[in-house]
Amino acid sequence: MGTLPEIKYSPPSHHLSILQKLVGTIAASHLLIRSYKRSFNGFAANLSQAESQKLQNMKEVVSVFPSKSHELTTTRSWDFVGFGEKARRESVKESDVIVGVIDSGIWPESESFDDEGFGPPPKKWKGSCKGGLKFTCNNKLIGARFYNKFADSARDEEGHGTHTASTAAGNAVQAASFYGLAQGTARGGVPSARIAAYKVCFNRCNDVDILAAFDDAIADGVDVISISISADYVSNLLNASVAIGSFHAMMRGIITAGSAGNNGPDQGSVANVSPWMITVAASATDRQFIDRVVLGNGKALTGISVNTFNLNGTKFPIVYGQNVSRNCSQAQAGYCSSGCVDSELVKGKIVLCDDFLGYREAYLAGAIGVIVQNTLLPDSAFVVPFPASSLGFEDYKSIKSYIESAEPPQAEILRTEEIVDREAPFVPSFSSRGPSFVIQNLLKPDVSAPGLEILAAFSPVASPSSFLNPEDKRSVRYSVMSGTSMACPHVAGVAAYVKSFHPDWSPSAIKSAIMTTATPMNLKKNPEQEFAYGSGQINPTKASDPGLVYEVETEDYLKMLCAEGLDSTTLTTTSGQNVTCSERTEVKDLNYPTMTTFVSSLDPFNVTFKRTVTNVGFPNSTYKASVVPLQPELQISIEPEILRFGFLEKKKSFVVTISGKELKDGSFVSSSVVWSDGSHSVRSPIVAYSIQP
Repeated sequence: MGTLPEIKYSPPSHHLSILQKLVGTIAASHLLIRSYKRSFNGFAANLSQAESQKLQNMKEVVSVFPSKSHELTTTRSWDFVGFGEKARRESVKESDVIVGVIDSGIWPESESFDDEGFGPPPKKWKGSCKGGLKFTCNNKLIGARFYNKFADSARDEEGHGTHTASTAAGNAVQAASFYGLAQGTARGGVPSARIAAYKVCFNRCNDVDILAAFDDAIADGVDVISISISADYVSNLLNASVAIGSFHAMMRGIITAGSAGNNGPDQGSVANVSPWMITVAASATDRQFIDRVVLGNGKALTGISVNTFNLNGTKFPIVYGQNVSRNCSQAQAGYCSSGCVDSELVKGKIVLCDDFLGYREAYLAGAIGVIVQNTLLPDSAFVVPFPASSLGFEDYKSIKSYIESAEPPQAEILRTEEIVDREAPFVPSFSSRGPSFVIQNLLKPDVSAPGLEILAAFSPVASPSSFLNPEDKRSVRYSVMSGTSMACPHVAGVAAYVKSFHPDWSPSAIKSAIMTTATPMNLKKNPEQEFAYGSGQINPTKASDPGLVYEVETEDYLKMLCAEGLDSTTLTTTSGQNVTCSERTEVKDLNYPTMTTFVSSLDPFNVTFKRTVTNVGFPNSTYKASVVPLQPELQISIEPEILRFGFLEKKKSFVVTISGKELKDGSFVSSSVVWSDGSHSVRSPIVAYSIQP
């Protein structure tokens, strides 16, 4: 997608003329799906593979890629990261900040989006409320759009978009809970900020709609974009809708927060890896949901789920899936696979299933409850539509032995309770891990934020247990969800918070502030370390006063893209700048808040990183460098070790050199450089790795 020319120009006419050259005058108008014409220049069209190739070969075309569909990816969470309700705020300036949420829509009547006490939208707002049928905006929810031609409104029917929007910028709503669980004040990171919702997800989220939402959000005047959508693997950084949209947003001074994806804990699974956006992993808070299974012999086992049901102290017969099956193999029956559970054999009974997804089949068959083995997502509790528990391998094996030996076997599933998780924060297994195999020498994810078992606003027409059972007909105003989708709006909220103190800061400065003030996390729970959590868990109050920031201009990204092999014509068209690629910047030397390098597993390494920091703390300040922690496998030198700033906005450069013996294949070593003036601590992780696809 290119920039819009400054001359008088009609994008739809130009796009139609390109298609006419390709397929003829008559067919062109039928094939054009959408023109992107407000913030960048491009179009979507129905083309064959051969036509797409011909289009790619046209001189005026930057890139051609298929429109894929992508997956969507709090009463306690903000307090847990040290961001209480009494945190220092610039409420007037905060009310001028607009958060754009690209998601599954929004439920406008939610208390989280009530506009009591709000004045009119900021004067910079250029958007509108095109929410569709029976949809009304207000002075809190100031804009809404939807993009699927088969939909009639921006109303959220899945709950996801309402959840993320309220997490980022929802009002403070007291006594929120999910049937009494997680009770407290549900609030967003910036309760005084405004929200604009862009509905692009209708079960799945298509590139053609994602790009349209970015096009509108940029032109509408949002300050921050939150997009909890994870793109699949892409071949380069300008060949994916989120990467393209966030690049144009960055050029207009808008920071984009994107989810890292839910394909963990596999190495290299991280998504949304563009350096101009902030990539967010999920972390746990110190609140954990557990439930207990009490067997007929009195033995109690601890599982996890968000189970709001109570069997009132009654024990029911418990049966194994293989013994209540019909027309299925033993393995399928044990898993409680689709169509395998006989409803006549499970009435009034609890079913034991070998597979996590047995929840749904037991529910549909009419069982009174279900117990499943959970090796897929062992640290994530999900909302269930009836009494249910998810057990780890050893406890599950124990209950199977009990069924085989007891006569008759019975059990009770207790209602979920909340306990303190003293190992938090850590990154749960589902959160996608680095390193990025799309772009080497760049640490991704960037940061982590609460994304496990988060309570936030929800759509009353959506199933609260849709992940497991779309048939759950309960209607709730607040619900519990997990995923990097939930983590992403936390960071969008922090970005908006920082923006309220520093309205003129660039996206890279805001991003740097969030990253360099993040808190390192639990190494025992996350041996992948930085490849799991990036710089660490967000610390919002510190992010508003980081001391120093690493700034990156559009020109710097373009030089990096030149080094990554993109040609000057493509980059000129994309950016609107005259790019010659005569100067190139290696990824490792991009002025990024982290320092990362791929090294061969066969040789010793010696790598330098060049960085420049800008003083945004105190005038007449002196920063001293330290290395934390010291690693015997990694020698680190910093030149100079002291930076002196006479005034604000002064820039100083330094060089970090790392060296070490050869790393084992598939391994890494990490440390960090910390600059401190006694009041601020500016931390940048350093990672050397030999991990390959």
